[in-house]
Amino acid sequence: MAMTTNEFKRQFLASDEATQIRAELERMVGDPLYATRTFYTPADANLSFADKHMTYLSEHPKLKASEYLANLRLMTKNRV
Repeated sequence: MAMTTNEFKRQFLASDEATQIRAELERMVGDPLYATRTFYTPADANLSFADKHMTYLSEHPKLKASEYLANLRLMTKNRV
């Protein structure tokens, strides 16, 4: 039987992989090389950069986190 989205989300967020991904997202937030910011959404008020992307990854089980992070680094890199 296939895992439901909520089951995947819970399992993913509790995993070692999620811990490593969050650490990388937080590292990006602290690095001036990347343009990261807090997002405002009516549902979540102020959503941090890391929380936004952790939520996205947890809701899309077919995404490869390593590829997502690589693309995110490219998209948020500050241009000089």
